[in-house]
Amino acid sequence: MAVFKFVEWLLIWLFENDNFSFEWDQGNQSKNKQKHGIETEEIEEVFKSRLVVPLGMQVTPVIEEERLGVIGPTSKGRLIHIVFTIRAGRIRPISARPAHRKERMQYGKILYKISERI
Repeated sequence: MAVFKFVEWLLIWLFENDNFSFEWDQGNQSKNKQKHGIETEEIEEVFKSRLVVPLGMQVTPVIEEERLGVIGPTSKGRLIHIVFTIRAGRIRPISARPAHRKERMQYGKILYKISERI
């Protein structure tokens, strides 16, 4: 399982960005739907929901291209974990799956900390 390190710039980027642009490749679109039943529209709505919480930058396993992680709710009431990269200012989702129990708890803790700062 990947490990992420919180990076403040990701939090700022998520909350200051009003217009997210996405780059999809056919393999990732179909993989998320087939493996986890998650549609591309659900992934995009997580970023637009303003309830997305950054996990940070992936530190293990080490990958050449920077990977970032977020958790957020969908309109279907699911909390999903998304790993993505940013290419030319566009979000390129790599994987999306339902958040595990530990991640759901982490989501609540981070959301609470963010709300304390606002």
